Amino acid sequence: MDRTLVLEYTRVTEAAAIAASTMIGRGDRNGADAAAVKAMRDAFERVAARGTIVIGEGERDEAPMLYIGEKVGPSDPTLPEVDIAVDPLEGTNLCANGLPGAITVLAVTDRGLLLNAPDCYMMKIACGPEGRGKISLSKSPRDNLYTLAAAKGRRPDELTVVVLDRPRHENLVTELREAGARIHLITDGDVAPVVATCIPKSGIDMVYGIGGAPEGVLGAAAIHCMGGEFVGKLVFRSDEERRRAIAMGHKDPDRVFGVDDLVRGDVIFVATGVTGGPLLKGVRRIGDRMHLQSLAIRSKTGTIRWVDTSVDATRFLSEH
Repeated sequence: MDRTLVLEYTRVTEAAAIAASTMIGRGDRNGADAAAVKAMRDAFERVAARGTIVIGEGERDEAPMLYIGEKVGPSDPTLPEVDIAVDPLEGTNLCANGLPGAITVLAVTDRGLLLNAPDCYMMKIACGPEGRGKISLSKSPRDNLYTLAAAKGRRPDELTVVVLDRPRHENLVTELREAGARIHLITDGDVAPVVATCIPKSGIDMVYGIGGAPEGVLGAAAIHCMGGEFVGKLVFRSDEERRRAIAMGHKDPDRVFGVDDLVRGDVIFVATGVTGGPLLKGVRRIGDRMHLQSLAIRSKTGTIRWVDTSVDATRFLSEH
């Protein structure tokens, strides 16, 4: 993939973030998602690549989708073909309720290098490069915490673990706390914390627990770019979900996935903040200008770019 695509796809997440920001705190999660989807779909048409959505919005959102198999971008046959994993608004509830941590996010690879994740749950553990090859779903949460602490040269009680605040995680939280971990409970949106495990200044050391499988692949794409660790296993709520996974090509639906099973090759990962959080600042309007912060990463070069953008608010919103 051409390196110029990094900036082009950053403009895509920026467009979605600005559109979503007009719905912050309005209590309308579907309206926020619809605004982000429309802006992202329109912005794809200005990118010099023919994209296929391989991971799109899940049925759980019950909102307008960038659906699996959708073609985005110009139809020019001379342009390169890419696969895209996307969440136009990761954390729709966070945006609708004016809470921290909502982002717009996508990952791009050459064709056939992203796992086509079914719309189900995934048990996942993510951490930074220190935990590479050391954490495992076969270990207890206590053992994984102790292993990562030793790898980082820190005590277990110095590590912060992000867990989705769900009843299913009650025992997990208890065990991690008894082992000494500092638990940061979040209501929604686990992609940003997964990415943050590879950013030392974020203060997040590990993400643990069950969340969305499509979001797991998005998080793993960033982990792949930064050399961190991610392990996951699909979790099915029904026989129908298991059958759907098998129909999508998952011959062994109970396998444990590592980073390289979820995403391979040259990867571009881009996220833009909508509401401020530990990873990115949110969209801010100051006078006639809107200020955004994005994170753009490319695995081929290992480059991590923090992109601060200021746009003319009146012109941008009138054009989009």
